[in-house]
Amino acid sequence: MPFLELQDIKTHFTLRKGMLAGKTIHTVKAVDGINLTIDHGEILGLVGESGCGKSTLSRTVMQLIPATSGSVILEGQNLSTLRHREVRAKRLDFQMIFQDPYASLNPRMTVFSTLAEAIKQRHPKLKGQALDRKIAALMERVGLDPRFIQKYPHEFSGGQRQRISIARALAPEPKLIIADEPVSALDVSIQSQILNLLLELRKDLGLTMIFISHDLSVVRYIADNIAVMYDGKIVEYGDAEEVFNNAQHDYTRKLLDAVPHIAHSA
Repeated sequence: MPFLELQDIKTHFTLRKGMLAGKTIHTVKAVDGINLTIDHGEILGLVGESGCGKSTLSRTVMQLIPATSGSVILEGQNLSTLRHREVRAKRLDFQMIFQDPYASLNPRMTVFSTLAEAIKQRHPKLKGQALDRKIAALMERVGLDPRFIQKYPHEFSGGQRQRISIARALAPEPKLIIADEPVSALDVSIQSQILNLLLELRKDLGLTMIFISHDLSVVRYIADNIAVMYDGKIVEYGDAEEVFNNAQHDYTRKLLDAVPHIAHSA
């Protein structure tokens, strides 16, 4: 049984004319018939340009946006059929890392408060020194000094804020992480650090990941398999190295052509 299975997922948005239930003027097919399977411990790289539907797909998997049709099956359970309360409880098993850590972190909450809130979703009775130790261990796990536990997001660099976001995603002890462009806003040197951290977490915690990016070179570094998305559909799928070295679809080849290459002088 696959760890995660997407069966003919369609997420369409209807545009209407009129104040109330007006006339349908256009339907945007943001996700249009996606079929994917992801094994336990796998990192799937989901690649495509802005507007191709990859972020909508990630939010559909997270059950933040309801699918128009199709099924999201996690460990044999169809998330698409669960009630809102059941989805909230199940969401502890799948967490998300967003592109902009400053926007996704509450500026009025310290690191301690942010992580404590997330930890208590899984362990509501944890408090005192036990909670302090768990938060400190979580910070160390993502490469942050626990001495900074009472600081606010604006007191950290962009790379440190992304580490806080990763720690928050790990706090409920999920099985699946969806990382939506988690390094695109970071300097190149910091990008590599975050990518290596995600690989360590996959290895140490047995996590399964969907890593979303527009950059094939970044995805090649971290992913086991790559799915290339264009206009709401998967147009190419395969082993990361195979896709990178032997792309079959014209769109994939265009993405590869956009990867910067260093010219060597004679």
